[in-house]
Formats: sequence, C-alpha cells, structure tokens
Amino acid sequence: MPPSKPFVKILIIDDDEDDFFITSEYLKLIQEYQLQVDWCYRYNDAIQHLQQRKYAMYFVDYRLGAKTGLDFLKEAVRLGCEEPIVLLTGKGNKDVDIEAMQMGATDYLVKTELTTDKLERCIRYALERTAYLKALRANEKKYRNIFELSKDAVFIVNRLLAFKDMNQATSALLGFESDELMQMTIYDLVADDVDKVALKRIVQEEGELNDVELELQTKSSERKTCIFSITAMADGEDGYYQGLLHDITNLRRAEKANLMVEKLGATGRLVRTLAHEVRNPLNNINMSVEQLVGSEESNEEFPLFLDIIQRNSKRIGDIITELLDTSRPTELVFDKCTLQAIMDESIGEALDRITLQHVNMQIRYSNEACYIMANKEKLKIAFLNIIINAVEAVHPYSGEISISIDRLKEVHVVTIRDNGCGIPEENISRLFEPYFTSKRNGMGLGLAATLNILQSHKASVDVTSALKQGTTFIITFPEA
Repeated sequence: MPPSKPFVKILIIDDDEDDFFITSEYLKLIQEYQLQVDWCYRYNDAIQHLQQRKYAMYFVDYRLGAKTGLDFLKEAVRLGCEEPIVLLTGKGNKDVDIEAMQMGATDYLVKTELTTDKLERCIRYALERTAYLKALRANEKKYRNIFELSKDAVFIVNRLLAFKDMNQATSALLGFESDELMQMTIYDLVADDVDKVALKRIVQEEGELNDVELELQTKSSERKTCIFSITAMADGEDGYYQGLLHDITNLRRAEKANLMVEKLGATGRLVRTLAHEVRNPLNNINMSVEQLVGSEESNEEFPLFLDIIQRNSKRIGDIITELLDTSRPTELVFDKCTLQAIMDESIGEALDRITLQHVNMQIRYSNEACYIMANKEKLKIAFLNIIINAVEAVHPYSGEISISIDRLKEVHVVTIRDNGCGIPEENISRLFEPYFTSKRNGMGLGLAATLNILQSHKASVDVTSALKQGTTFIITFPEA
C-alpha cells in the first residue's frame, strides 16, 4: 500500500481572481502533496485567517489594494506567525525581494515565471524549513525555561569573563540589575584580591573551572560564598563560557555554627586534659608534703621529697605556660623583616631533619623583597612547625616539599605544600585545636601555637588536604 500523501492547506491571498486561478492550476498539478487551496482577496479577511492559524502555508500577492504583501508580512511577524509565507509579484524587483526576505518571507516568486515544479520545490523547502525552525524554537524555549527558572545563577561570559547573558537568579544573587551586570566581569565581583589572582591564573592555564569556592561581593557589599564553575564553548574564533554559581552562604554559616559547638566541646576536652595533666604532679606534691609533715626534722629523705615537690611544681608551671601560649595572642615586639630571610632560617633549622629523611625540597621566592612586620624568632617557630609536620608526613626518598613566597597586591603569600599522607577531612576543622593530635606521642600544641603566632602577625591561614595526595598551607601576610 503506497504511503498517504501529506495533506497541506494553502491560502492564496490575491485581489486578482484570474491570477488566483492560474496559480491554483499549477498547484493542482503537484502530485507529491494532497493540497487544499483556498482563495482570499481581502486584506482584513486574510489577517483573520492568519490569526486563526487555519493554513499551513500562505501565498501573498505584493499588490493588495491599499495594502501590500509587505504589510501582511509585518502583521504576520507581529502576530507571531510561524507558517511559511511566499510573496508573489507581477514582475521581479530586487529591492522588494531583499526587503521581503529580511522581513521573514520564506520565498519570493514572480508570477510570470511560475511552474508546477517551481511551486512544488517552493512548498517542499518551505515546509521542511518551517518544521526545522519550529523544532528549533521549541528546543530554544525549553532550554530558555530551564535557564530562566533555575534557582542557581546561570550566565554566559566571554573569554575575559565579562557578562553577556544571565538568568534572573544571577541578578537576585548578586543584587545587580541585568544591564549593570552587562558592564561587569566576574573579577569585579570577587571579594579578595588573592582569589582574583588565583582565578585569573586558573582560567589562563586550564581554560575551565569546576566547583571552585569563591567569595563574591554583592551590590550591597554583602559577601556570598558560592561554588563557581565555567565551561568553555566554541563559537567561531571568539568562543565563550557557560557559567554556574551555587550559593552556599547559609551552608557555610551553619558549618561555622557547628564549628563553634565543636570548639565548646574542645574547651571541655581541654579542661579534662588539663585536670588529668595537673592531677598527677599535684598528687606527688601532696604525698611528699604528707611525708614531710609526718616525719622528724632530721629525716634524711627531706631532700628527696623537696626535689619531688620542686620537679612536679615546675611540671605544673610548664603545663600552664603552654596552655597560656596556645590560648591567647602573646605580646610580641615586631620589626620590619623580609619573609624570604625568615623562611631561609626556618628551613636551615629543619635541614638536618630534611636531609636524614631524604626529602626533596623545592624553593621559589619572589624576586622582590616581601617586607612584613614580624617577630622573627616567633615566626621562625611557626614556619618550622609546619615544615617539620610536612617532613613527618612524607615518605623517605619519594617525599617532596615545595615552599613558595609570592608578592601580590598589598599582601604576601607563603605556600608550603607536601605530597604526604594527607589529613582526613573530619580532622581539618580540628587541626589548630589545642591538645588535638594524630601523632602517637604528640601533645597537640605545635599547630595551636603556630596559629597563635600567625594571628598575632595578622596573617590568615588556609589548609587544604587530600588523603594520600598531600597537604597545602597557604599563609597570607599584610604588606609592611
């Protein structure tokens, strides 16, 4: 059984009945379609048919009394007509042809040159093109809805990360209107200069970013913590990025609240640890005092008991001193120093340990002197604690530690990275907590003292780590 022919309703809009009969006769000879051809000779009636979407295709004469086929095309565009419209004219006119095609006409035909083959080809191309455009518009509408209705900020930026398009959620998140964002780049929104420099470097070197955490500053100067991703898309020579911002500000606030709860728990653990550490030497002192009270003055064991009292009293004093050093910023004397010089001395003190462990060291300093206000001896201790921890974390012979100092705008950044065993994610938040340690014989005071020293230098520290991949300390100092 032969396949059924496609049924197509066609409306010819022409104020000349003879021209209609001629055109319709050509159309009746087309074998590839089952055509229903109707005639309309009034412009206003034709517009009504257009509004009712009765026909799959329109053939429109250029001359329609006081109106023209171009007027019909304008109205069709205004009404959102998607059906193909072919403009017919008595004789060719290049200017009319160009204008008609620019206004959305599917084709432009001269009546005196019409043939059945030409009309069949015109209908076939017009219907195929219309079907393709309808599918394209449907897909565009579907994805545009996804784009517009997304709760996350979805946007398009050029290679310089300048905004080109964005959904409403982007404006809602950042507080800027669309036209304001069109004058801005992502870099304008990044809150910290260090993050700006790092972002530019990653974009230049890798071309894409996936799930990078950034702090962005909104129009109202509020800071928003977001997960930022961009994917490069090809578009001729220029290209562009599709981007996504996922707001995790509330999540980070909740994490900070949980961290405060953990710190309160840490305080409790610290009190219990302190009580345990002090109780033992205190018991020794009490027992010695009891022996002294119950013995005669000439007792030969007096020196022994006094030595026990002195030794255990010193132990309690040392415990209290360590506790105070890790719980409050110390009063330090600061001088103008270079980070390079302090780091060199810290590495020098750790050199024996590094050599014995057969660790490969890579050192890279900024060519310009990085001046800070520092207490040299205390800062050496802080650096040394981090370096020694890195040495202990890596494997002999295959271990690598890299230390770099970079000079950025108004800040200096020290990066200490190792390829060691890494730190479990659940321990990162407790890393600088007093008396927390994963070492068998450790007291858990080294990094706590380090944080206290760095904070006294108005430095910020960020730690990232991955198991079996290594740990990175990034310490940022204000410029002197």
